[in-house]
Amino acid sequence: MKKKLGYFDVFSLVIGSVIGWGSFTLPGKQFLSQSGVINTTLGLLIGGVLVMIIQVAYHIMLKHNTEEGGEFSYALNNLGRGHGFIVGWSLSLCYLSMIPLNASAFVLLFKVLFGEKFNFGYLYSIAGYSVWISDIIIMSFIIIVFMIVNIRGLQLSSFVQNIMSTLLVFIVFILVVFVEMRSDIVVFKNNYINNYNFSFAEISSVIAIVPFLFVGFDVVPQVSKELKFKPQKATAITLISILFGALIYSLLNLIAGFSFSPLEAKSTNWAVADSVIKTTGYVGFSFMLIALWAAINGGINGFMIASSKLIASLSDNNIIDKKYSEKNTNGVYPYAIVFVSCVSLLAPWMGREVILYIVDISSVLAAVAYGYVSYVSYKYSDEKINKILCFLSLMVSISFIFLLLFPFSPAVLRLPSLIILLVWTLVGIMIYKRGIKK
Repeated sequence: MKKKLGYFDVFSLVIGSVIGWGSFTLPGKQFLSQSGVINTTLGLLIGGVLVMIIQVAYHIMLKHNTEEGGEFSYALNNLGRGHGFIVGWSLSLCYLSMIPLNASAFVLLFKVLFGEKFNFGYLYSIAGYSVWISDIIIMSFIIIVFMIVNIRGLQLSSFVQNIMSTLLVFIVFILVVFVEMRSDIVVFKNNYINNYNFSFAEISSVIAIVPFLFVGFDVVPQVSKELKFKPQKATAITLISILFGALIYSLLNLIAGFSFSPLEAKSTNWAVADSVIKTTGYVGFSFMLIALWAAINGGINGFMIASSKLIASLSDNNIIDKKYSEKNTNGVYPYAIVFVSCVSLLAPWMGREVILYIVDISSVLAAVAYGYVSYVSYKYSDEKINKILCFLSLMVSISFIFLLLFPFSPAVLRLPSLIILLVWTLVGIMIYKRGIKK
């Protein structure tokens, strides 16, 4: 019998896609040093609310469009082939980049556990990052494993996703309690509470990367045909998942803040892990590694499901080769899954730094898709409140793009990312024009 997704399956899919490697590294690299604990939490909560507003537009979309491809098919059916291509082209890189990003996290995890002695077979350096044969083997192995899992059908991939998301949520909640119990709260208050200053700039630096932090909340439209219930009922589950996502990001930031000042957090190799080791020892660290492992696996699996569905929809609408929309006996798209995996297998050869440049532009590309969904849903809305919320959603999407591209924004993309974005846009224009001629 073909697997159908229930409420918990949807929750696990969204949480697994939203929470990845970045949730464990951003507290030390960015959150604590730039925004502290309170302003980071405010930024995450405000960002979560903004994403929830965007979800209103997705709710209306699911009422009128349950085709695979989600945002792509929605724009295609309502605005035409050109706009549909823009959304599909944007989302394809947005989703695809998340697979090798999470796979590369396994390399970093191995290096944390075994040190530099783990590296072997140096090849070259790109953007200051050394590419090793050992890195390529690990990342490729992980991607191929999840390719096989997904080809075997939604039942197995959904089962894996449920386990990963459950472990992630449960362990993070347990860790924050134990770390707080063993921390010096007076020092924590001196670092982040007693001298707290509200700063819109610090909050906005968190809000600006919300499309990257929460990309994955929109995977539900890609699996709308596999739901046990009416697609629009998935909205409540998605909203709960967004709140959980914001909470988990905040709790992991809090775990790092319990042990380190902003300056100390930035100077540590891995603030969250170092805080867990400092307060709970290697027993707590072992549990944290399980949570991290679950987050990485959940991200790879969730985006492989979403990517393959999107590719199949592009194929079904004659934008790419028709074979990618063929199903196997397990009810999945094997050629689309293999295509997604093969593209992902190119990334390890580029090095993690280039992958991060590509992931940076995923925030812009995701915001483009959000904007299209908001605009079409605004046109569809009959009730005044929905029209207002969809208009707000459109403004939020445009604001995200502005924050990431405006030169004086605190979250403007780095120059390499801007160049990649320009190249991706030009390649898309060429492919579209070639498709029109054919």
